[in-house]
Amino acid sequence: MSVVTLTINDKLVSAQADKSLLRAIKDQGIEIPTLCHLEGLSERGGCRLCMVEMQGSPRLLASCVTPVQEGMVITTHSERLTNYRRMIVELLLAERNHICCGCVMNGNCELQSVAAKLGVDHVRYDYLCPDLPMDASHERYVLDHNRCILCSRCNRVCDEVEGAHTLDTAGRGIDSRVITGMNQPWGTSRSCTGCGKCVQVCPTGALFKKGATASEMVKQHDFLLWILDGRDKKIWRWS
Repeated sequence: MSVVTLTINDKLVSAQADKSLLRAIKDQGIEIPTLCHLEGLSERGGCRLCMVEMQGSPRLLASCVTPVQEGMVITTHSERLTNYRRMIVELLLAERNHICCGCVMNGNCELQSVAAKLGVDHVRYDYLCPDLPMDASHERYVLDHNRCILCSRCNRVCDEVEGAHTLDTAGRGIDSRVITGMNQPWGTSRSCTGCGKCVQVCPTGALFKKGATASEMVKQHDFLLWILDGRDKKIWRWS
C-alpha cells in the first residue's frame, strides 16, 4: 500500500494513500466534530462540521470525503473554522424543535455535546419551529422528525449493514424528511426487520425506543465494527 506525506497542524505525518483526510487527522489524535460520520458506514459529507483548511485552497474541505494527497498542508482548528462550525450547529438547532429538557437523549446527545464543546450557548437565528409529526406506529421504536438533523446515518446502516433499505430521505431543502417504507407508516413496513440498528446510530433523539423517558437513552455505536469485522472474517454462520 502506497503512503503519502502531508502536514497537519504544522506536523509532518504519513498516511495510507487510500485513507480519508479525516482518518489521517484522527490517527494523529486530533479530534474534530462530526455528526454524519460514523465508523463502519460510508461517508456522506453532509454535516460539514469536519471542514478543514488546506493551504492554497480558498474553500474549506470536508475531511471525511477528501482523500489524502501528497504535500497537503492542513489546518484543523482556526478562528475561521470555529466560527463556521458554530454557525452550522446554530442553524441545526434553529431548523427544527430541539427541546433538550424533554428529550430521551438529554445528556447523551451528540448534537448537544458538539454544541457544548463549541461554546454554543445561544442561537443567533430565528427559530423556525416547524409543525412536524412523530411516527409511533412501530411496535418498538419512534421516529420524531422534530429532532432529526438529516445526517442519514439511519438510512446508511439500514441499507449497508442490515440490507433492508426501509429508511430513506424524501423532499428537498427544508422539506427533507426521513421516510420509512416508501413513505408509509413505519409500523406497516414489510421490509423493516425491527433490528434497531437505525435507533442505535442516530446521534439525537430522532429515533428512540418506546417507553424511554427523558435523559434515559444511551446509544451504542461500537456494534457496527463488531458486525462488520465478523463478516470480513466470515465467522457468522448458521448453527
